[in-house]
Amino acid sequence: MSTKKVTVRLKVNGKDYVRDVEPRYLLADFLRHELHLTGTHIGCEHGVCGACTVLINGKTGRSCLQFAAALDGAEITTVEGIAGDGPLHPVQEAFHEAHALQCGYCTPGFLMTTIEFLGQNPDPDRDEIRQALTNNMCRCTGYLNIIDAVEDAAKRLREGAREA
Repeated sequence: MSTKKVTVRLKVNGKDYVRDVEPRYLLADFLRHELHLTGTHIGCEHGVCGACTVLINGKTGRSCLQFAAALDGAEITTVEGIAGDGPLHPVQEAFHEAHALQCGYCTPGFLMTTIEFLGQNPDPDRDEIRQALTNNMCRCTGYLNIIDAVEDAAKRLREGAREA
Protein backbone atom coordinates (compact mmCIF):
# COMPACT_ATOMS: atom_id res chain seq x y z
CA MET A 1 0.00 0.00 0.00
CA SER A 2 1.46 3.35 -0.96
CA THR A 3 0.77 6.59 0.80
CA LYS A 4 0.13 9.69 -1.24
CA LYS A 5 2.87 12.24 -0.70
CA VAL A 6 2.21 15.84 0.23
CA THR A 7 4.22 18.91 -0.69
CA VAL A 8 5.95 20.60 2.24
CA ARG A 9 7.44 24.07 2.08
CA LEU A 10 9.77 24.95 4.93
CA LYS A 11 12.31 27.66 5.52
CA VAL A 12 15.20 25.98 7.29
CA ASN A 13 18.10 28.06 8.55
CA GLY A 14 17.02 30.89 6.27
CA LYS A 15 16.79 28.80 3.09
CA ASP A 16 13.55 27.74 1.40
CA TYR A 17 12.94 24.05 0.72
CA VAL A 18 10.11 22.27 -1.08
CA ARG A 19 9.84 18.49 -0.82
CA ASP A 20 7.21 15.85 -1.44
CA VAL A 21 6.98 13.60 1.63
CA GLU A 22 4.63 11.10 3.19
CA PRO A 23 2.20 12.75 5.64
CA ARG A 24 3.65 10.71 8.51
CA TYR A 25 7.24 11.86 7.87
CA LEU A 26 8.65 13.40 11.06
CA LEU A 27 10.43 16.73 11.04
CA ALA A 28 13.54 15.06 12.51
CA ASP A 29 13.65 12.66 9.56
CA PHE A 30 12.98 15.49 7.10
CA LEU A 31 15.91 17.47 8.49
CA ARG A 32 18.29 14.54 8.65
CA HIS A 33 17.37 12.60 5.50
CA GLU A 34 15.96 15.18 3.11
CA LEU A 35 18.21 18.12 3.99
CA HIS A 36 21.21 16.22 5.42
CA LEU A 37 21.25 18.40 8.55
CA THR A 38 22.47 15.80 11.00
CA GLY A 39 23.04 18.09 13.99
CA THR A 40 19.49 17.43 15.15
CA HIS A 41 19.77 14.14 17.00
CA ILE A 42 17.12 11.56 17.70
CA GLY A 43 17.41 10.15 21.19
CA CYS A 44 14.29 8.75 22.77
CA GLU A 45 11.78 9.27 19.92
CA HIS A 46 9.19 10.26 22.55
CA GLY A 47 10.03 13.95 23.06
CA VAL A 48 11.46 13.31 26.50
CA CYS A 49 15.23 13.72 26.10
CA GLY A 50 15.38 16.96 24.10
CA ALA A 51 18.15 15.88 21.70
CA CYS A 52 15.91 16.65 18.72
CA THR A 53 15.00 20.18 19.83
CA VAL A 54 14.85 22.82 17.10
CA LEU A 55 13.27 26.24 16.87
CA ILE A 56 9.93 26.24 15.04
CA ASN A 57 8.86 29.78 14.27
CA GLY A 58 11.17 30.94 17.04
CA LYS A 59 9.90 28.54 19.73
CA THR A 60 11.49 25.28 20.80
CA GLY A 61 9.86 22.13 19.55
CA ARG A 62 10.67 18.45 19.49
CA SER A 63 11.31 17.47 15.90
CA CYS A 64 10.72 13.80 16.75
CA LEU A 65 7.08 14.63 17.60
CA GLN A 66 6.26 16.97 14.71
CA PHE A 67 5.07 15.89 11.29
CA ALA A 68 6.84 17.82 8.55
CA ALA A 69 3.56 18.14 6.61
CA ALA A 70 1.86 19.79 9.59
CA LEU A 71 4.54 22.48 9.59
CA ASP A 72 4.08 23.56 5.97
CA GLY A 73 5.19 27.19 5.72
CA ALA A 74 7.05 27.18 9.04
CA GLU A 75 10.47 28.60 9.72
CA ILE A 76 12.84 26.10 11.32
CA THR A 77 16.22 26.80 12.90
CA THR A 78 18.53 23.88 13.59
CA VAL A 79 21.84 23.87 15.39
CA GLU A 80 23.54 24.30 12.00
CA GLY A 81 21.70 27.59 11.56
CA ILE A 82 22.65 29.22 14.85
CA ALA A 83 25.89 30.73 13.60
CA GLY A 84 25.71 29.84 9.91
CA ASP A 85 29.07 30.44 8.29
CA GLY A 86 30.01 33.14 10.80
CA PRO A 87 31.70 32.97 14.18
CA LEU A 88 30.17 30.87 16.93
CA HIS A 89 27.01 32.17 18.57
CA PRO A 90 27.65 33.39 22.15
CA VAL A 91 25.74 30.38 23.49
CA GLN A 92 27.99 28.03 21.50
CA GLU A 93 31.08 29.87 22.73
CA ALA A 94 29.94 29.62 26.34
CA PHE A 95 29.22 25.89 26.08
CA HIS A 96 32.63 25.30 24.50
CA GLU A 97 34.55 27.35 27.05
CA ALA A 98 32.68 25.93 30.06
CA HIS A 99 33.25 22.35 28.87
CA ALA A 100 29.48 21.90 28.92
CA LEU A 101 29.55 19.01 26.52
CA GLN A 102 31.18 15.65 26.38
CA CYS A 103 29.92 13.32 23.69
CA GLY A 104 27.89 16.16 22.15
CA TYR A 105 24.77 14.12 21.41
CA CYS A 106 22.49 16.22 23.62
CA THR A 107 24.29 19.51 22.97
CA PRO A 108 22.20 20.71 20.00
CA GLY A 109 19.03 20.40 22.06
CA PHE A 110 20.58 22.24 25.00
CA LEU A 111 21.80 25.00 22.69
CA MET A 112 18.39 25.50 21.08
CA THR A 113 16.64 25.44 24.46
CA THR A 114 19.14 27.94 25.86
CA ILE A 115 18.72 30.32 22.94
CA GLU A 116 14.94 30.47 23.37
CA PHE A 117 15.21 30.67 27.17
CA LEU A 118 17.72 33.54 27.16
CA GLY A 119 15.59 35.37 24.63
CA GLN A 120 12.78 35.32 27.18
CA ASN A 121 14.90 35.72 30.31
CA PRO A 122 18.19 37.52 29.62
CA ASP A 123 19.33 37.59 33.27
CA PRO A 124 18.30 34.29 34.89
CA ASP A 125 19.45 32.97 38.21
CA ARG A 126 20.76 29.41 38.54
CA ASP A 127 17.42 28.01 39.70
CA GLU A 128 15.68 29.51 36.66
CA ILE A 129 18.35 27.98 34.43
CA ARG A 130 17.86 24.56 36.03
CA GLN A 131 14.10 24.85 35.54
CA ALA A 132 14.51 25.88 31.88
CA LEU A 133 16.72 22.87 31.18
CA THR A 134 14.57 20.23 32.91
CA ASN A 135 13.27 18.94 29.57
CA ASN A 136 16.74 18.15 28.24
CA MET A 137 18.73 15.14 29.34
CA CYS A 138 22.47 14.60 29.27
CA ARG A 139 23.96 11.22 29.99
CA CYS A 140 27.60 12.35 30.21
CA THR A 141 27.96 15.56 32.22
CA GLY A 142 26.93 16.42 35.71
CA TYR A 143 24.90 19.40 34.44
CA LEU A 144 26.93 21.88 36.49
CA ASN A 145 29.03 22.89 33.49
CA ILE A 146 25.86 23.26 31.41
CA ILE A 147 24.35 25.59 34.02
CA ASP A 148 27.64 27.52 34.14
CA ALA A 149 27.57 27.78 30.34
CA VAL A 150 24.02 29.14 30.27
CA GLU A 151 24.91 31.65 32.96
CA ASP A 152 27.97 32.75 30.95
CA ALA A 153 25.98 32.86 27.69
CA ALA A 154 23.42 35.15 29.33
CA LYS A 155 26.22 37.49 30.38
CA ARG A 156 27.75 37.44 26.89
CA LEU A 157 24.41 38.18 25.25
CA ARG A 158 23.67 41.05 27.67
CA GLU A 159 27.12 42.54 27.05
CA GLY A 160 26.67 42.15 23.29
CA ALA A 161 23.30 43.91 23.47
CA ARG A 162 24.89 46.81 25.36
CA GLU A 163 27.63 47.14 22.73
CA ALA A 164 25.17 47.11 19.84
